Amino acid sequence: MLRDLVLRNRSVRRFRESERIAREALLELVDLARCSASGANFQPLKYLLSADPEGNRRIFPHLRWAGYLEDWPGPKEGERPAAYIVILGDRSVREQFGCDHGIAAQTILLGAAERGWNGCMIGSIDRPALQRELALADRFEILLVLALGRAAETVVLEPLDEKGSIRYWRDEQGVHHVPKRSLDDIVLGP
Repeated sequence: MLRDLVLRNRSVRRFRESERIAREALLELVDLARCSASGANFQPLKYLLSADPEGNRRIFPHLRWAGYLEDWPGPKEGERPAAYIVILGDRSVREQFGCDHGIAAQTILLGAAERGWNGCMIGSIDRPALQRELALADRFEILLVLALGRAAETVVLEPLDEKGSIRYWRDEQGVHHVPKRSLDDIVLGP
C-alpha cells in the first residue's frame, strides 16, 4: 500500500555502511525517476551514481547533515551511506529545472523504501567543492544528493509539541523524532 511505503520513507542519517548497494540497483532506481513526470517533458536531469567506498569518500565531506542537530557533525565511519545519487540539472537541456528534481528524488526514495533501504535527501551541499571533486562540466548544476543505505537508526513521527516546534531531535537512546503538523493544520477551508 502506498501509505505504508510513504511512512517507511523517513530521512535517515545513520546507515549500516557495510551493507552495500549494487550499481545496478541504483540504475533501477534512476530508471523509476526517468519514467516520472518532467515539466514540459524536457527531462533536464542527469544522475551521478556512487556505490563504492572510494566514490562515497569523495562525496561525503561536501555534505551537511541534520542542521537542527547542531552538535552532531554527521554520521561517523561505519554509519555513512552505502551509496549516493547526485541529481544534476543539465543547462544544455534547459536553464531552469522547476520541481523535476523533487519529483525524481521522492520517486527514487520510494523505490529504495520498497526494497527495504532508507535514504536522506540532502540539499545542504558545498556545491562548488563537490563540483570540483566530481570534475563536473559547468553546464551541470548540483540540485540534490540522495544518501542511501540500510538504516542504523530509528525515526519516529510525532505531533508538534505545545510550542509548535518543527525541529527534529534525538532522545537519549538515539531515536530520531520528527514533529509533523496535523492534517487539520495544513488543509484550508471546509
